[in-house]
Amino acid sequence: MTSAPWVPLAERMRPRNLDEFLGQTQVVGEGKPLRAAIESGQLHSLILWGPPGSGKTTLARLLARTAEADFIALSAVMAGVKDIRAAVERAQEARREKGRRTVLFLDEVHRFSKSQQDTFLPYVEDGTLIFIGATTENPSFEVVSALLSRARVYVLQALTAESLAELLQSALADPVRGLGERGLRIDAEGLNILAQAADGDARRALNMLEIAADLASGGVITAAHAAEVAGGTLRRFDKGGEQFYDQISALHKSMRGSDPDAALYWLARMLDGGCDPSYLARRMVRMAIEDSGLADPRALQITLDAWGAYERLGSPEGDLALAEAIVYLACAPKSNAVYRAFGAARSDVKEFGSLEVPLRLRNAPTRLMKELGYGAGYRYAHDEPDGFAAGERYLPDDLPDRRYYQPVDRGLEIKIGEALARFRARSKAN
Repeated sequence: MTSAPWVPLAERMRPRNLDEFLGQTQVVGEGKPLRAAIESGQLHSLILWGPPGSGKTTLARLLARTAEADFIALSAVMAGVKDIRAAVERAQEARREKGRRTVLFLDEVHRFSKSQQDTFLPYVEDGTLIFIGATTENPSFEVVSALLSRARVYVLQALTAESLAELLQSALADPVRGLGERGLRIDAEGLNILAQAADGDARRALNMLEIAADLASGGVITAAHAAEVAGGTLRRFDKGGEQFYDQISALHKSMRGSDPDAALYWLARMLDGGCDPSYLARRMVRMAIEDSGLADPRALQITLDAWGAYERLGSPEGDLALAEAIVYLACAPKSNAVYRAFGAARSDVKEFGSLEVPLRLRNAPTRLMKELGYGAGYRYAHDEPDGFAAGERYLPDDLPDRRYYQPVDRGLEIKIGEALARFRARSKAN
């Protein structure tokens, strides 16, 4: 008979040993340091970093069980300093009275503040606690350096669809912890739908299977049942986390690399994950300015137009306007000449400070200003041949000559470069 049927299937099917633990061979495979630590019982403090459903909590429990250590689990969402102190007291009592070590598992450690994380340090240092933190965020940014220096980071990966399919089949076959007593089976297409829709998350896969099992009739979970359960599920996407920045980085670099197919993929991926399309539109405007620049000034207008179209149409119709814009950006000639030039100019502003504007470049709206020489000697460019005052200098007198803007040999900047070369040659000859 199925044990504790009111307990969610995902919890009932939690691996009891390393043989049942799917995936993560890069961490717990034969010969890997963490597996050796588990098998020898020689635990050390560590951080488990990986996406939801990748086995962080399960692995922490297995570590404690194998080492015959007490296990205390806290969630950073609900726990506070009071809970930490209570856990420390339990650990001190276990060591004093039973000679047992204690594993303190803190889920979502990235949600603790710096001061809260610092609370663990003395107890990790003196061996009272073996600290295991779990996070979906990059520990480099979210975990204080003092704690990182005392804990080794292990990176867990999303489970493959093949591993998830194996897990689902195991759950259907297990008569004690799974759904085996119900005599259910799932057709190949339905299994593939659930495994793909789970998007690397074992917990999500088992939750969907449990719901699909309640819909099944005739002892078979069909593709229709699976599709009904999987409909509307979103791929992994944390709107404020590292996955978000990883994907926007991939989108930007695909565009910059002139790969419209990859750019479309990452755009679709982010929209599918729930990213705000207006944010993507804003980023594409930045891409047009930074990466196409004056090699193709139309890129800026096209991205602005796409943004406006989305604001008027919304999703899903407006999504196509964003797709057109990203394809145009990917195919457009590229230049970051203005981006680099502006950066160099800003650097000089910081280095040289508030240099005086040359008198010849100042306006002279009053008699006094004219008497002081404001505007004296200024050459009005429109009165010069070709509208260019050859030899005139417009930078501050105390600033060395600069050539911030260096057009590239692509797109419109070819013509711009040719024009600047002519002007500079005339200035040099003047």
